[in-house]
Amino acid sequence: MELINFLQGNWDTILEVIILWMAFYMIYLLLRGTVAEQVMKGVIIVTVIVMLTRGLNLVIINWLLTRLLAISVVAFLIIFQPETRRGLAKLGRFGVFSKEMETLGEIAKAAIVLAKKRVGGLIAVERETGLRRYVESGVEVDARVTSELINTVFMPNSPLHDGGIIISEQRIEAAACLFPLTQNPNIPKTLGTRHRAAIGLSEETDAVVVIVSEQTGNISVAVGGRMTRDLDPVNVSKFLEGMFSPKTVKYSFADTVKKVFKGNKEK
Repeated sequence: MELINFLQGNWDTILEVIILWMAFYMIYLLLRGTVAEQVMKGVIIVTVIVMLTRGLNLVIINWLLTRLLAISVVAFLIIFQPETRRGLAKLGRFGVFSKEMETLGEIAKAAIVLAKKRVGGLIAVERETGLRRYVESGVEVDARVTSELINTVFMPNSPLHDGGIIISEQRIEAAACLFPLTQNPNIPKTLGTRHRAAIGLSEETDAVVVIVSEQTGNISVAVGGRMTRDLDPVNVSKFLEGMFSPKTVKYSFADTVKKVFKGNKEK
């Protein structure tokens, strides 16, 4: 009875807390994997300190931090305008699966063409873990995903053919990106640098990495540190769709909170 009375007497406060947590959670999802994520964490820390100094009646420090907080919010919106725009676009596309299927179809089509021509290719598709630090190692592209553009990038005479392509939110974010090589001693020595880079990236992130072998023309996919080799070109599109189906990419709020705290502890 006491609990029911408490809920009835404070339902408006509880509703506000739930709405605020949902808002913060959505902001975190929009900024995750970008440089803006770290800046946002800094803004939150400053906000907490402002509240503490106000409670402790530290007037001068509170006044300085309040002014700093106001400036930092404006600076955040100006400096990270591209990330904010991309995040809002992501929110607008929330729940739309058809666009992802179209993008995966273009990737599969490009992989098949590269395989027929025996041209090497390395394509990383972002899922939950952000790939911003790897994007910054390459050349920014920010273009719509088409098989023609992917094939053009990997042509031997192209200045961007070395390294990998990163695809995020149905856009080619960057090309000529450097991926970490796997240190797994159990990987066959016959695999070249392109395959090792794909496995290495899949070990550190949850990205799906498509590899086209220059020597054999075979198509492989690396996920979670494991590689599925020599895929039938007919089944490449279905295989990728299976990796990105809602049943596969499904994370709860509790899982995300655990990831955040785990990441902070490791840092």
